[in-house]
Amino acid sequence: MEESLQDAAEEIKRAEHLFYVSLKYTRTVDVIRSLLERLISTFDHGMLSLLKYAKEKKKISEIPSTPSSRCELLGNTFKDLEIQSYLDMYILFRKLIRFPYTKREEYRRHVTMISKLENRSFEVNIDILEEYYNKTMDFLRLVAGVVKPKK
Repeated sequence: MEESLQDAAEEIKRAEHLFYVSLKYTRTVDVIRSLLERLISTFDHGMLSLLKYAKEKKKISEIPSTPSSRCELLGNTFKDLEIQSYLDMYILFRKLIRFPYTKREEYRRHVTMISKLENRSFEVNIDILEEYYNKTMDFLRLVAGVVKPKK
């Protein structure tokens, strides 16, 4: 449980470097995609940590292997934490990585990845990435508060 939380902390450090250093100097969609993959990985480890905690507290019997079933189980198990918005964001990240995308204004401040998601266009730029990064940090703080509460 704490090992998964530590892994999530390591992933968010890598995401932070991508956001504040790599993206600053290499304004490309590849860096945007790498950052999204790191945020997904951070969520994966954080969700696994919560599920291990729930299993240890005997709230669940087993941890599912697929990300979608993990999201569903987390949403049902931790309803009191208002975790659903974070899970929705995680699902969005996974879709953004899987679906086809195009690039706009690469090598400039307004570099944008445009994905076609279910009959609509979804744009990810540096400002939106900052919001995603901050929400991922909030999720990690929430997980840490549940798994390692202050005594």
